[in-house]
Amino acid sequence: MLWEALGSVLIGLAVSLAALRWLPARFGQFRPRRLALATGPTAALFGALLAHSVLGPGQLPATLAVSLGVAVALLSLLLRQGDRARRSATA
Repeated sequence: MLWEALGSVLIGLAVSLAALRWLPARFGQFRPRRLALATGPTAALFGALLAHSVLGPGQLPATLAVSLGVAVALLSLLLRQGDRARRSATA
């Protein structure tokens, strides 16, 4: 369990750093770098704990794959849309 947790945190940190490096313009001023750097490892750890509880012990590759997927999914929620026109709630 310790190796799964450590591996998932490292995967989440790598995904966060990769997202910030490859998409710097997509993270706007309301979504700071610290939030992205904290979300990746936290989401990956949550995904690993969820996968470990569902799959059981001894499933390291599957657990790390699930943690990668959860980290990518939650980091994608932090991305701002491009130059798309936004609708107002009052319009």
